[in-house]
Amino acid sequence: MGGHFGQAGSTLWLMLVYLTLPHLTCTDVCPSSCRCNSDGAVKCVGFTITDIPKHLPLHTYLLQLNGTNMNIINDQSLANKTLLLRFSLSHSHLHTIHPQAFQVAPQLKSLKLSSNDLSTLPARVLSPLTSLEQLHLDGNQLETIKPDMFEGLDGLLELDLSRNKLTSLASDVFDGLTNLTFLNLGRNSIKIASLPPKVFWSLRNLKILTLSFNRLQAVPERSFYNMPKLSQLTIYNNPLLSLPDQLMGYMPEMKIFYLFGTNLTTVPGNLFANMSGLLSLNLHLNDKLRELPSDLFCCLPNLKNLSLRANDLHYLHPQLLSSLTTLKILLLNNNKLKSLAENIFQSLRQLLTINLKNNHLQTLPGDIFLSNTVLRELTLSDNPWDCTCSIRGFARWIRQNEHVVTDKDDVMCHSPSYQILRTIGSLDDEEFNFCELQSYSQPLHTISTSVQTTVVPTTSTLPMTTSTLPMTTHTTTQGATQEVTVLTTTQPTKSTTSDFTTSQAATTALSSETPSNGHISPPFYDLLVVEQGPEFVHHSLHRGWVYVWLLPSNTTLAGFLMFCHILLVATGLLLILVAMYGMYRLNKTMDELKVDSKNTLG
Repeated sequence: MGGHFGQAGSTLWLMLVYLTLPHLTCTDVCPSSCRCNSDGAVKCVGFTITDIPKHLPLHTYLLQLNGTNMNIINDQSLANKTLLLRFSLSHSHLHTIHPQAFQVAPQLKSLKLSSNDLSTLPARVLSPLTSLEQLHLDGNQLETIKPDMFEGLDGLLELDLSRNKLTSLASDVFDGLTNLTFLNLGRNSIKIASLPPKVFWSLRNLKILTLSFNRLQAVPERSFYNMPKLSQLTIYNNPLLSLPDQLMGYMPEMKIFYLFGTNLTTVPGNLFANMSGLLSLNLHLNDKLRELPSDLFCCLPNLKNLSLRANDLHYLHPQLLSSLTTLKILLLNNNKLKSLAENIFQSLRQLLTINLKNNHLQTLPGDIFLSNTVLRELTLSDNPWDCTCSIRGFARWIRQNEHVVTDKDDVMCHSPSYQILRTIGSLDDEEFNFCELQSYSQPLHTISTSVQTTVVPTTSTLPMTTSTLPMTTHTTTQGATQEVTVLTTTQPTKSTTSDFTTSQAATTALSSETPSNGHISPPFYDLLVVEQGPEFVHHSLHRGWVYVWLLPSNTTLAGFLMFCHILLVATGLLLILVAMYGMYRLNKTMDELKVDSKNTLG
């Protein structure tokens, strides 16, 4: 019985030792410059490290070396590490790899040699790594990639070659990487002549491709064909001048597309036609992109975010956005848009955010956002808004939707001069009552009939103003007299007389055919339509003539006159003070003379 208990106790003791062995081993053999995790991850940092530590915990599967003094991976550096699956050596000025360095570690699944000084790799040095899934060679000095570099890496899923000095790619360099899902070639010096047309055609499983920050001025036709699983394409910050019509193949799983920082002036109309699953499109920061085809977004039924900001867009076709029925965010800020069609946002019923800041917009139709019932954020500032009659409807919409216009306090009038610095939301409907008369406006010289017609001649002496005045003309047709009220406009011209006049008379001569009763159309005498109200002071009717008395509204002249007025007032006050002081001194002198006279007589 006691023997059985002794045997059980020994077994229990052995089990306890076995369970605590990994912890003890990790603690005992972990190098001083390393940190060892009980799960098998080891991280070593320090300039004193010149080679891969030979004594590591037996169960180490992850080894990370960072900021070391290790320049070479020799043929035995990775020996006796049969459980090691992931190896990383970064920021260590590594410049040489022995041709047989990885033959002792064929089990590696991840190899990261980022931010070193590698300028070349031995032929087929990576071929023993038949289980490799992840390879990072970014941040080195590689100038060429030989076709045999990736030989044997059929299982590779992720390849990062960014931040090197690559200038060209062999047409078959990626042919064996049929399972690759991630490829980063960004921040190199790849030029168009060095990009073979079919270099990516073997990557049928590729999901993410990055070509940003290169020197591509163009891309060969059909470069992105045969990649049906591509979900993210990044080709920004390239000096692209044009794109071919046949560029993108069938990409139903494309979700994110970046195309910015280019020299493009326009793009092909079918550029996104094969990307029905696209969710986010960043077509911005192209400072020469001035025109977009009307059907460019025809086939993007799932697009949520569209950025067209910071381009050179002057005009948007009314139907450009009509197919984007699921769009939620639209960025159009920092362009040169002068106007927008009334129905341009009509189909965007799920739109939450629109940014129109910093364009050249002077007005917008009052019902342009009528269909955007869920709109939550609209930005409109830094536009030269013209607060004349055309802004009336839009000003009303802003007043009714102040909670939507997030920068409403900065949406200010830039013209006419008497409205400057007023916010559009502060404009009342009553201020635009005079606009109703303008709906009857037509140029005087267009009045004509097929029978005898008498047209009223007009003369004007308005050297410095722009005014709109209704006039009464009389056309005689087959013995009947018809009154026509029209608006005539005199264009401003530079005055050749004195810049300052107390009044100027604008006279409009009535036709000699005016009825003998001297009747003038009531709208002409009772109402005066003005475009620049402060210029007009008074108008009156006398013996068939209309006199419009006005003052110049030139801002420079007005400022000069104001300065002169203030100067004259100040001069007058100064003269008064001087006179008062002179009287004071004179009075004091007279008193002193009287005192002296009395003393002399006494």
